[in-house]
Amino acid sequence: MSVLERLGMGLMHRMDPERAHGLAITALRAGLGPKAGPFTSDRLKCRLAGLDLPNPVGLAAGFDKNATALAPLYRCGFGFIEVGAATPRPQPGNPRPRLFRLSDDRAAINRFGFNNDGMEAIGARLAAHPHGRTGLNLGANKDSDDRAADFARVLAHCGPYVDFATVNVSSPNTEKLRDLQGKAALSALLAGVMEANAKLARPLPIFLKIAPDLEVADLEDIADVASTSGLSAIIATNTTLSREGLKSANRDEKGGLSGAPLFEKSTRVLARLSGMTDLPLVGVGGVGTAEQAYQKIRAGASAVQLYTALVYGGISLVDEITRGLDALLARDGFANVAEAVGTGRGDWT
Repeated sequence: MSVLERLGMGLMHRMDPERAHGLAITALRAGLGPKAGPFTSDRLKCRLAGLDLPNPVGLAAGFDKNATALAPLYRCGFGFIEVGAATPRPQPGNPRPRLFRLSDDRAAINRFGFNNDGMEAIGARLAAHPHGRTGLNLGANKDSDDRAADFARVLAHCGPYVDFATVNVSSPNTEKLRDLQGKAALSALLAGVMEANAKLARPLPIFLKIAPDLEVADLEDIADVASTSGLSAIIATNTTLSREGLKSANRDEKGGLSGAPLFEKSTRVLARLSGMTDLPLVGVGGVGTAEQAYQKIRAGASAVQLYTALVYGGISLVDEITRGLDALLARDGFANVAEAVGTGRGDWT
């Protein structure tokens, strides 16, 4: 991390977290971020659900909700980026404050509630600024009469402008949204999404993002539905409702917990799911070092995503993790990422 980045982060950590996040997006758009682009090598080049990536380190949904900073974010080194979540209509989300740092735990709690500019504004930005491998996280309006149909509506509108789409039924901040992870509800929801996808001129790989707070039986149901629904990948996992072992003053705030405390829980879910399905998996939750990205891959992930670690490690962390991952693959004799996937699953199950 450069001196300038360290000073900037020190300043932002004195601000309200949501304001600081907005400032970070503004700074990136003003050209204050890295300029090199994604680091790649023959070891790091990989395929995820048919998509060729320069490296397997992606940006999770939520950082660039409204697709306003794609070009500068790709220059920061990400192999792929997921924007959103987008809902059919714009919505303000939950009242502020709704984002909390847990500095002692290198974590965050948010209860945003799908605040976003809506699919029309987000779709227009995606259409105007195509960059890299970009996915869209699909969401539902809080006051929708048919949340399942909302996912299909957003896909139909924005699908032509992205490379993949993620069905997000795992956010804890929209009431009863996680109920859609049940077998019958999930099957019906995905049927509607797949119908909308089939009508696109260029059907997309469809991903499903799941919660970390699922029992083994729930994971088995999801794996079963995934195998018959036409899904292309599963993202494991979203934020957790658990507060076990936290030390920070904000630990009791309502919302989803992300960051370092989620690493072990999410990686165990990832490894268990890897033994239940042949679909590619994306490992998310607590990735803050190259070693942790490598552990996710060896637990069964074909690619990883990060977000909260950037709050504490800065945007230069992307390049640090990518280069470190390349070195770890070389150290252990793997010719590429694919060779390493799942080789350490037994350590987590």
